Amino acid sequence: MQSSKIIVIAALFLGIIFTGFQCSSTELTSAKLYIQQKNYDKALEVLKKEVEKNPQSDEGYYLMGGIYGERGQYDQMVDSYNKSLAISKKFEKDINNQKVHYWYTLTQSGAAYFKRVSSNKNQDSIKINLNKAATAFENAVMVIPDSAYTYYLLSLVYMSQQNYDKAIKPLEKYTELGKSSDGYVYLGSIYYDKGNRLKESYTKSKNVQDSIGYMEDFNKAITVLEEGRAKFPNDTKLLSTLSSAYVASNRLSVAIDAFKSLAESDPKKENLYNYGVVLLGAEKYEDAIKQFNKALEIDPNYQNAIYNIAVSYVKWGTEINKEAEDKGDKGDSYKDKYRQAIPYLEHYTQIDSQDIKVWDLLGKVYAIVGMPDKAKDAYDKVDQLRKSK
Repeated sequence: MQSSKIIVIAALFLGIIFTGFQCSSTELTSAKLYIQQKNYDKALEVLKKEVEKNPQSDEGYYLMGGIYGERGQYDQMVDSYNKSLAISKKFEKDINNQKVHYWYTLTQSGAAYFKRVSSNKNQDSIKINLNKAATAFENAVMVIPDSAYTYYLLSLVYMSQQNYDKAIKPLEKYTELGKSSDGYVYLGSIYYDKGNRLKESYTKSKNVQDSIGYMEDFNKAITVLEEGRAKFPNDTKLLSTLSSAYVASNRLSVAIDAFKSLAESDPKKENLYNYGVVLLGAEKYEDAIKQFNKALEIDPNYQNAIYNIAVSYVKWGTEINKEAEDKGDKGDSYKDKYRQAIPYLEHYTQIDSQDIKVWDLLGKVYAIVGMPDKAKDAYDKVDQLRKSK
């Protein structure tokens, strides 16, 4: 049924050119004959003369738009159609039908190119398909600029190309038009990641501009994510990214209050976990562990909570060790915290044995608490996983 509609729409342009044939100007009559013969160069030549002689030729601009569409010159097609509609609404229905046809064709084409990427391991081929997908979606947006779905697809392609700055505008448009939290999550994550990169750069260079830049990006992330939270108050990914942005921008008191309130009003595992993440960022290790354990009471295999309990103990032990060293104390009581991390890290590896970062952390913890054989086994696993990638 859908293909039949497309055929009808594609044929519409050629069918409509003969409407009112008898009362057309010489240029319009000639253009229609050239279009029938698919001699688009000559058709455009006489149509340009037509609109030059008669700037109010709605049909002249309409026919020009159809030719540009056939040629894939979508910017000129849209411009010509807009000029026709500015003169009269005579061809509005036909123009809208043709725009829908081209939007559909371009979107389908872009999706096909994008789909090829997932099943392809050749980097050159991936690059070519991503470029073709981006071009198709860019043209689809140009043809119909109020389709949230197309902006979403375009942003996914840009992000796949690691062109995150370019993904910002379509994501902004998607959040404006769409009814999904994804746009806010992606957009907030882009600003958050930009901020983190600048923050890392600042720790090395101490460049003041980097310091200003990363705070600006964190604030942009928070603004976007807070806007998303107002519309999607229970979205886990959005809340998790927002909590990370709060912590990164040192707005800990705001984050703690916001996520404490959410965890108390709706104590599902994701909210308890996000509250724990904020507490961990504030170095409130004992309180963070309590929240993560509450999440585990709901789901004993909740990997994020398991991992972050281990991280909390490791960071807690590191802090105790540093404080002791600053006082000249060479004791090893801090190792108790590292030991408490071990069961959680081991539990995690039983759920997911392929996570390199967990095996690496487990190896370090084993080494610190004096378990060299187990440390070696963990590091061997890390090497094995890296070689298999």
